[in-house]
Amino acid sequence: MDRFLSIEAFVRVAETSSFAEAARQLGVTGSVVTNRIQQLERFLNAPLFHRSTRHVRLSDVGEAFYRDCAEVVGRVNELTDQMRELRATPTGRLRVQMLPGFALGHFGASLAEFNRRYPGIQLDVIVNDRVVDPIEEGFDVAFQIFPAISDSLIERRLFTVRRLFCAAPSYVSEHGAPQHPRDLLAHRTALYSGYPSRNRWTMTRGDEVVALELPGIIRSNSVHLLHDYALTGGGIVCLPTLVASTSLLEGSLVPILADYVLSPMNFAAVYPETQRQGLKVKALVEFLAEQVSPEPAWDVPLIERGWVK
Repeated sequence: MDRFLSIEAFVRVAETSSFAEAARQLGVTGSVVTNRIQQLERFLNAPLFHRSTRHVRLSDVGEAFYRDCAEVVGRVNELTDQMRELRATPTGRLRVQMLPGFALGHFGASLAEFNRRYPGIQLDVIVNDRVVDPIEEGFDVAFQIFPAISDSLIERRLFTVRRLFCAAPSYVSEHGAPQHPRDLLAHRTALYSGYPSRNRWTMTRGDEVVALELPGIIRSNSVHLLHDYALTGGGIVCLPTLVASTSLLEGSLVPILADYVLSPMNFAAVYPETQRQGLKVKALVEFLAEQVSPEPAWDVPLIERGWVK
């Protein structure tokens, strides 16, 4: 029995709750993974999983064994990557989930530089705004604005995502601009549907805190669609500044209620514990951190104008 391969198979099954998915991620057949787990169980003289036709879950022994095994696998991967880093540049395929708001207009513009810097890395980029578990869905790293959904995941925060309400000058000319958050209830609003707070919005100005239900005449999971809607003069939208900044600076959109602050969110890289020092993941995360440090370029002029804080 190759103990490390068996331990690695055990960690992957524990993380994915699936023998088939663990086999896919390891690049072996399902029978190989099953055999490695069975060998490890015979060696330990204890079952590591409770299996049924629909579920795979850790036994009490497996629960106790998992964390130390995950650290072992992570440490071996770390040492291997460190040696590769001394001898060569990172190579291989990196499967990435990327938030659309950053993928369109920012990440795409940086890809050529990343390719020049790391020609051996092939990126497989899936663009969507779902909160994913990278382990279960086979991503090496996911970039998202909501907290990691599992304690077994590492979260590296890269920058603050600021939001503000805005509208086209034509809409403001025709309907006027709200002076207080509650005035939004009398306007046509279009809102992003993916925030966990749903229809409830909280805005602050100094010690003043305003909470209101704002259902919106249009709701969408695409901030780019909302941006296009705002440009037509259709209504007031709430957009992340990473999408709205250019239009605000050009004057095709104007800020609404800029003296009130919406709670910011964090754009973060989320990846499995076993990828903590993965060379390809580290290369991409550090590259993006460098691109947006210390403040994102799209926010600097908005901060200087006092439109966001």
